[in-house]
Amino acid sequence: MSARAWLAWWRQPRTRGALAVLLPLLLAGVFAPAYPRSPTQQDLRATLRPPGHVTEVGVRYVLGTDQLGRDLAARVLHGTRTSMIVGAIALALALSVGTVLGLLAGYFGGLIDSVVTGVTETLMALPFILLAIAIIAAVGATPTVVVLTLGLTGWVSFAKLVRAKTLELRDEEFVQASRALGARTPRTLRRHVLPNVAPLLLVDGTLQFGALVLAEAGLSFLGLGIRPPTPTLGGILAEGQVFLAVAWWISTIPGLVLLAIVLSINVLGDTLRDALAPDG
Repeated sequence: MSARAWLAWWRQPRTRGALAVLLPLLLAGVFAPAYPRSPTQQDLRATLRPPGHVTEVGVRYVLGTDQLGRDLAARVLHGTRTSMIVGAIALALALSVGTVLGLLAGYFGGLIDSVVTGVTETLMALPFILLAIAIIAAVGATPTVVVLTLGLTGWVSFAKLVRAKTLELRDEEFVQASRALGARTPRTLRRHVLPNVAPLLLVDGTLQFGALVLAEAGLSFLGLGIRPPTPTLGGILAEGQVFLAVAWWISTIPGLVLLAIVLSINVLGDTLRDALAPDG
């Protein structure tokens, strides 16, 4: 991505607006352990307290408490941290697998291309949630399993994108020249093909990160994600839905945080795509 494209991306008002929303949430998640109260500490004398509640001993609950008297601010901060970490690791896994398979399928073609294309088409035909339920039911809902489930079902879009671009590039003169000069295939792919695919991966990776964060929240909401007591945004949403009539903040606040994260990430992906467009 050239300096001109970066400048065009930064100059878009939507980019700065999305970063103004996303960066504070990212920083809040990163420094969540610095928050003075634990997300799992219970106080049954202060259950379902509204945002801003101050106890008799002067303890202030900025975002209120849940049904067990746990500090909602601490839970949302740690839930944001968990969602970001799971999404980032799953994205790295999906990006690595999808890029490698896409490069091999597009560059070599033949049997490798047929196998990779067949697997991607099969995975795309299966609803994600059914596949996730099957995997987690068979193996169990641990953080590692959740990350692997998201990563090993999220690589399909990367593989299809990289394969299509590699098919275009393998017949270009600079790739043919690299072959003629005796460069090994890994070097040709790394030096000549991958740099031309990277901008597309940057855009798709940004959009996929938001999708993975949302998918993790969806699994946790359904009880298929990371199990309590570890707080997740989806898990807090699920716990609070029973108390919506009397404690709206338990579900509303993490829901708004999740909405802000996913929406701002999607906006950044859209503006990146606009900046990398031929007329951008």
